[in-house]
Amino acid sequence: MTKEKQKFFIGNAWPYANGSLHLGHLAGLIGGDVLARYFRMSEGDVLFVSGSDCHGTPITVEADKLGVHPSEIAEKYHKEFADTLINGLNFSYDIYTKTTTENHTKTVQDIFLKLYNSGMIYKKEVELAYCEKDKRFLPDRYVEGECPICHFANARGDQCDNCGNILDAKDLVKPRCKLCGTAPIWKPSEHFFLKLSAFEKELSEWINESAGWRVNAKNSSLKILEQGLIDRAVTRDTEWGVEIPMPGYESKRIYVWFEAVCGYLSASKEWAKNQGKENIWEEFWKADDTRHYYVHGKDNIIFHTIIWPAMLIAYDKNLRLPDCIVSSEYLTLEGKQFSKSRHWAVWIPDFLKKFDADTLRYHMIMAGPETADADFSWEEYQKRVNSELIGTFGNFVNRVLAFIKNNFPEGVRMPKKINKEQREFLDRARKCFDLAGEAIAQARFREGLREIFALVEHGNRYINSAAPWTAIKTSREQAENDLAVAGQVIRCLAILFRPYLPKTAENIGKMFAKAAPKDLWQYPEPVDFLVGDIVPLYRKIENEEINEQIGLLRK
Repeated sequence: MTKEKQKFFIGNAWPYANGSLHLGHLAGLIGGDVLARYFRMSEGDVLFVSGSDCHGTPITVEADKLGVHPSEIAEKYHKEFADTLINGLNFSYDIYTKTTTENHTKTVQDIFLKLYNSGMIYKKEVELAYCEKDKRFLPDRYVEGECPICHFANARGDQCDNCGNILDAKDLVKPRCKLCGTAPIWKPSEHFFLKLSAFEKELSEWINESAGWRVNAKNSSLKILEQGLIDRAVTRDTEWGVEIPMPGYESKRIYVWFEAVCGYLSASKEWAKNQGKENIWEEFWKADDTRHYYVHGKDNIIFHTIIWPAMLIAYDKNLRLPDCIVSSEYLTLEGKQFSKSRHWAVWIPDFLKKFDADTLRYHMIMAGPETADADFSWEEYQKRVNSELIGTFGNFVNRVLAFIKNNFPEGVRMPKKINKEQREFLDRARKCFDLAGEAIAQARFREGLREIFALVEHGNRYINSAAPWTAIKTSREQAENDLAVAGQVIRCLAILFRPYLPKTAENIGKMFAKAAPKDLWQYPEPVDFLVGDIVPLYRKIENEEINEQIGLLRK
């Protein structure tokens, strides 16, 4: 009887479709693809979803600037996101969708109505910010001012990006309209509210008992709960967004913070329909042995640890709550915050036109903001590529395989007896699968990559000590044995690097004309092998290229 595969649901954050993706976005997303690839290779059943958030206030802000309908902005960047993430960065999504689909609308409205009918969403008249100059109610993100808690000068009406607290626009000190800068007045408007306060005790117990969360997620969530949850408006005065499924509210829409997180469920349902099995999504959301990972930046923590879980509990207690919250810290660029308006950013589509995607994936994991704020430096990126990926990794792979191809054109045979050094090298490769695999499963991506790279470094020491270029002069058999062992470890590396550097791993596999490694996370059976065409894994990055990129930031 075949053992049923364990199921893994992996949800990557949904970027706002209001501008190109930059390196800061990638920092909070790359871990999702590493997880998905690893669990598939471990013979798990994976559903990896994400999409473009097309209804966010940032889209309407951008549309207002350009004088176009928000749908034009959203669709343009949704297509660009899909191309950048899937074709450019090789993210292995099972589905990448958007919040403007009929399926998403239906899912959101179903959740809204069920929560309303159960009393978890209720109506209330409130006073909202209204700009007399622009003649419009202002969504929370259109109101800016000083945070009443940490006194950050540019807090938004819904949340302070500095301290992470949920805010009410009315609480801001010296509020101003984001569009024109004038102080808003307050006018009454009827809206729907999520009874978030009703979930305070249940969420507190659940979060305290949870494991597998990043420290920043757990600490910030408990801090917010200690301050007390307040009910939150789930509708706003706008005509861009998911319609309220009740008559009399045609000029209002469901707020993006409520509907965007529903995308994890709506994307799962859309994927199921695409498979021709409409109910198969339930296997990933209702099975006890399913494990749910949510991957995002720390500015999105509250939506994944408090708001979405509260909505899931209220909607259907059979649905799985998050198991692992994988929330990265902030990334800066050359010591400064990313800024679209000041042109202080590295846009991923531009990056990929000149540099290799795997080098960026490698750098973002090795030097990214996994557990602490980090800074992207062009010079550090160049150093890592030239020194680590080329000088250490590429050098080991290429010189071993090139020497085999040139001196053993008919292939090499694995030795029948191995010496101490060979045994230690092979044992280290075998253990690397367990060590790196455990690190990845626990979302310690840098630790896993370092384990693999330590094997590469050991490989260089091994081949320098064995010196087959010298040994072959006196013992062709000894040289062949040492090279066969090194080649076996390279076959291992073609597997171990696949979750992190998929294109690189594929290119290494292609260099084996015989006995290319399978796409399974396990130590491959040692076999005789033949080396085929050898290609450099990476190209050297020159100083002129880096100076050019730094210069572009100054313009």
